[in-house]
Amino acid sequence: MRIVLSFIVVLFCSMPLCAQNELSEEAMRLKIDSLENTFKYTHGEITLQGGIGKITVPDGFKYLEPVQAEKVLVEVWGNPAGKNLTLGLILREHQGIIADTGYVFNIQYDEIGYVDDNDADKINYDDLLKQMKEETIEENKERKKGGFEPIEVVGWAASPFYDKSRKILHWAKEFKFGGQEVNTLNYNIRVLGRKGVIVLNAIATINDLPAVNRDINQVLDIVKFSDGFQYKDYDSKVDKVAAWTIGGLVAGKVLAKVGFLALILKFWKIIALAVVGAFTLFKKKIFGSKKEETPIDQSIPPSNYNNETPL
Repeated sequence: MRIVLSFIVVLFCSMPLCAQNELSEEAMRLKIDSLENTFKYTHGEITLQGGIGKITVPDGFKYLEPVQAEKVLVEVWGNPAGKNLTLGLILREHQGIIADTGYVFNIQYDEIGYVDDNDADKINYDDLLKQMKEETIEENKERKKGGFEPIEVVGWAASPFYDKSRKILHWAKEFKFGGQEVNTLNYNIRVLGRKGVIVLNAIATINDLPAVNRDINQVLDIVKFSDGFQYKDYDSKVDKVAAWTIGGLVAGKVLAKVGFLALILKFWKIIALAVVGAFTLFKKKIFGSKKEETPIDQSIPPSNYNNETPL
């Protein structure tokens, strides 16, 4: 957050605010555009680092490669730097990095081993949700000691669904982060492979859930493991079995090892909203008006995700 606030200060202080140098709304917009224009996006097919898989960017989307993606995560959104932070970002074609609507999928690879999916048909997700809520209440005691705001697991924003034939697990949680008025959406996809999982996390506000639901069927097909790294390539003689099963992935156990600071990444949207909120407030003071929100691109028809049968 400190980095983002610094960015706001630099953004505003770099503009003449005194009477003799009158600030125009167009000049302020150009400052935002200049930041957006520093990022160069890719389309088509991209090979992931290490050759573990490929990304196929569908129509209506764009991809930001790892070096630029890490700059966004750390320098723009204020997340702590770390290893394996990103393999790139996926976002809608007409959406910018600093946007008050929309979502971004962060791609990662976690080499946790081969995830046994034998428990997929046995999980009671209502019980799992109750357990997660109880654990979060206990974890909030530690967050408070560390100076973090409490987090509440509100519930499922999308019930967990495991496609056993494609080895793809996806679900969404709704969080309340501290005193924020708008709840946070944490939409998760895990593509199971021979030695680990490809992770796609869409972090947005709960207001963006309809947009994610609309696009989810396309997003599920964006990343695929290469031959030799696929789930079917597992060799019990040489490959490690993960400590987590399907239920563990949904509960978030695989993320526990990165500690509390990883939660900042999950709530980048709140940070982005802080930028936009400060920007809007500043404009109101100067111009007495608010810029109209850009409507969501409707070029892709709604998906049938909500018609899927949950576990």
